[in-house]
Amino acid sequence: MKEYEYIVWEEGKYYVSQCININVSSFGSSFDEAISNLKEAVELYFENEEIDFPVIDKVLLGRESIDV
Repeated sequence: MKEYEYIVWEEGKYYVSQCININVSSFGSSFDEAISNLKEAVELYFENEEIDFPVIDKVLLGRESIDV
């Protein structure tokens, strides 16, 4: 069993979930649905593969402004 880290954000009427250990994402119409769908997507990603699963020790979520 492996643990994975993820982030979730609201984008329009959906919630987007992104695994930060591997490049897998999903979405749902609620926060909980987005997380549940991400779990299924991560499990499917590893279903037939023996892929190295990086462990993340620290996470920093930040926000910056740019002139565009």
